[in-house]
Amino acid sequence: MKSSILAVSLMLLPLSSLAAEGSNWGYSGDIGPENWAKLSSDYVFCKGKNQSPINLTGFTEAHLAPLEFHYSTGKAEISHLGHTIKIATAAGSYIEVDGEPFELKQFHFHTPAENLIEGKSYPLEGHLVHIDKNSNLAVVAVMFAEGAANPILSQVASTMGNSKAAHIELSQPLSAEALLPADKEYFRFSGSLTTPPCTEGVRWLVMKQPMTASKEQINALTKAVPHANNRPVQPLNGRLVLQ
Repeated sequence: MKSSILAVSLMLLPLSSLAAEGSNWGYSGDIGPENWAKLSSDYVFCKGKNQSPINLTGFTEAHLAPLEFHYSTGKAEISHLGHTIKIATAAGSYIEVDGEPFELKQFHFHTPAENLIEGKSYPLEGHLVHIDKNSNLAVVAVMFAEGAANPILSQVASTMGNSKAAHIELSQPLSAEALLPADKEYFRFSGSLTTPPCTEGVRWLVMKQPMTASKEQINALTKAVPHANNRPVQPLNGRLVLQ
């Protein structure tokens, strides 16, 4: 299957490409999450009070304004960062949050999911990372349950199956819209990046409705990064989870 080809080809990537980003931190041992803040002065936020991921629970009713997605179809490039598979997107896609446009820069995946929803863990979570003109970040998180194949993951598998390069342009343009559920209701909380430097002040927008990915697609992404790449959930420290 195409997703199986993805797993094999990713495992054959040169070690230099796997170490290109995040080489001084990891997910276990002395460089694991509990030690991130000690590894570099740049990672001081990793011991902050507003960290992600979290267990989303104890929701506060807030009548959130609908998210406005303006995703266009364009070129994209896959990179293997060692700790995840990243798909960088072309300019032109954005969301509106708090009346401001946030441009989609990339999306990537965590297996298993990082955020929990009322204690429930999903096998796969996608993070769509956006930035505004003042460098503020907004992350749209999508949970994936095992089920029907996702077209974007199929496209990723097909492209990676044709090359062993670390940076590969997708053969066909894509729209990240295919990663989003039809129901755009969401939870919102203030958090951080889930990897070093763990920058805080990130707007987290977690889709309530999960998407699906096939078992083969989930297995391919799991095998592509030869370790779980989910940071443990962090304390809420009094933060509200809005819905």
